Amino acid sequence: LPGLHIVAIVFALEVSVGKTNTVMALNNSDVLLPCTFTTCIGFQDLVFTWYFNSTELVRGSLGFASIYHGKIKSKASEPFLVGRNPRVEFVGSTTGKDNNISIVLKNVEFSDAGKYTCHVKNPKEKNAQHNATIFLTVVQKMVETDNTVTLIIVGVVGGLIGLLILFMLIKRVVLFIIKKTQDGKKECLVSSSGNDNTENGLAGSKAEQKAPPKA
Repeated sequence: LPGLHIVAIVFALEVSVGKTNTVMALNNSDVLLPCTFTTCIGFQDLVFTWYFNSTELVRGSLGFASIYHGKIKSKASEPFLVGRNPRVEFVGSTTGKDNNISIVLKNVEFSDAGKYTCHVKNPKEKNAQHNATIFLTVVQKMVETDNTVTLIIVGVVGGLIGLLILFMLIKRVVLFIIKKTQDGKKECLVSSSGNDNTENGLAGSKAEQKAPPKA
């Protein structure tokens, strides 16, 4: 069916920036902006562009918002540069297992904070397009996270769990001892009921029978 075929083509191209779409970098440091793409039917003359705070992805303009623009002829060839910002360096590779089109932004400044979009267009998929976004935050210094409260909570929870397990073990031991004690009493009662009252000389007594008096 033509309609189903078109849907399959549209969703064949996917772009990803990893598990998280937020990155934090120190002022005046270099930061990696990761991006990979996948396609089910391969690619030919693929175009990829990195944008900074851009909303003109549909037109694919190379205006001031584009910080890196590259092309890839095929899976057998590495990307070649079309245009880039002087502070942007391409660090990816597309001839290996992953189609990596990541870049490094050098000497980041506070003004570099914002939205970075990795956009891919594949002519082999009838010019299918897809993109993924990273949000960059630039800070003066990294703040160490105080995990004291977290450690206290984990310790308390762990202690409660340990006490619960100990209580359950003690309960099982006590129930086992009680059961054994009750079983022992039952055995004693059974054993006592099987013995004759020899002192009273009742029938069935195991006491030595006296000889009848001689006439």
